[in-house]
Amino acid sequence: MVNRPHGGRLINRTLSQKTTQRVMDEIKEYGRMDIKEVNAVDVGSIADGTYSPLTGFMTSDELGSVLSKMRLPDDVPWTIPVVLDVNRELMDFDEGETIILYYNGEPLARMHVDELFSFDRKEYARSVFGTNDEAHPGVKRVMELENTLVGGEVEMMGELPNPYKDYTLTPMETRVLFKERGWKTIVAFQTRNVSHVGHEFLQKTAATFVDGLFINPVIGKKKAGDFKDEVILKTYDELIRNYYPKAMTHMSILRYEMKYAGPKEAIHHAIMRKNFGCTHIIIGRDHAGVGNYYGPFDAQEIFKEFPDLGMEPMAFQAFYYCHRCGNIVNSKICDHDRQFHDSLSGTKMREMIRTGEVPEPYHMRKEVFEVIRSFDKPFLE
Repeated sequence: MVNRPHGGRLINRTLSQKTTQRVMDEIKEYGRMDIKEVNAVDVGSIADGTYSPLTGFMTSDELGSVLSKMRLPDDVPWTIPVVLDVNRELMDFDEGETIILYYNGEPLARMHVDELFSFDRKEYARSVFGTNDEAHPGVKRVMELENTLVGGEVEMMGELPNPYKDYTLTPMETRVLFKERGWKTIVAFQTRNVSHVGHEFLQKTAATFVDGLFINPVIGKKKAGDFKDEVILKTYDELIRNYYPKAMTHMSILRYEMKYAGPKEAIHHAIMRKNFGCTHIIIGRDHAGVGNYYGPFDAQEIFKEFPDLGMEPMAFQAFYYCHRCGNIVNSKICDHDRQFHDSLSGTKMREMIRTGEVPEPYHMRKEVFEVIRSFDKPFLE
């Protein structure tokens, strides 16, 4: 049996067609709030259960509990705030009202405004990211939030525009897929990069111990220098087509804005994949990290603080190519001196591609490199 949803039940916050039509008929009676893409994506993740057990944007009690204890008020593990910010001076609604959230000029969701509250940006940033350094992309994003947060439940009305619909499955749909395939144990692989050979070894090593491999790339806002969404998807298409067993592999996207929160985001990544039905998640070196803000294996260590998480981390050392071994290995199975090692980091692969250096076969599959090279600008600017 696939994993139980986080908090015990899979949330569905989508209005019926009949109710949606009634709201549309009365839409002028509601207050209005225009939201950004990141908020719209969060609405979608609340509505389809990706963020179970959340039913809306966090209130002050929920935010405070997450920041101080890494848990919701009912003690369910949760590490990354899900908040909606607004400029109080520009809004035309108040607590207790029901409003419509608009995205790109179209009604997306109905929201009951339980609370409007201020917050401390520095406390928020330090708690989540362990730093207030605005060179950190997650901290910078927090410092740019408006002065007030809106807490309350949401109900999805419209459909979020999705250029990658063919790659998208909701948690309800992945659970059906896993059941149809007879998978009882499923390992998730979180990625915001194209795959190098080290990633492939990581995934296949983990897949050896379970029934299914769920490759779940992050599609959405990322930092400059990361690969574009379409590059990630097309390279994985080629890789899966040529080198992965179809019977135990599936790829579906996660619409999400990377926070680069290191260990705390690793827990959040695990929770979302738990809601998709996965039982395990691969946690490699510097998971969800950026710069030098986190230790290389902090994201593995934090799982020890959550024995009740309900997700089993598969922790791996960094893979590299050893010229003495003549193979892809890691420090657990190779004692040779570093002079024989050739690293397989995503940072190194991106730099090679930027400078025009052709990766060795043990760096990156030829098919993957050819896809990247077919794009004039494969990186975000």
